[in-house]
Amino acid sequence: MTFNELINSDKPVLVDFYADWCAPCRAMKPILEELKSNLGDSVSIFKIDVDKNQAVSDKFDVRSIPTLIFFKNGKPMWRKSGIASATELKNAFKSIS
Repeated sequence: MTFNELINSDKPVLVDFYADWCAPCRAMKPILEELKSNLGDSVSIFKIDVDKNQAVSDKFDVRSIPTLIFFKNGKPMWRKSGIASATELKNAFKSIS
């Protein structure tokens, strides 16, 4: 499945642009797990390794990590660079769903 196929959904898709060596990126893991457990199947969450997916990172102008982008129907609807709390992500989800 291509990246465009992943984000082209009528339900919100959260993409976490990260790298294995990035400590703040690792800190996002339990936050994303909490978000998924709270929202269940109403959201899809994908992690994109910027070191292995440079073209996608460049396309969405990812300059710092973690960068979190909510997509809906293939369009970016919300974006944040840096650590985001589960509450902040839930509020972003509610604003676009």
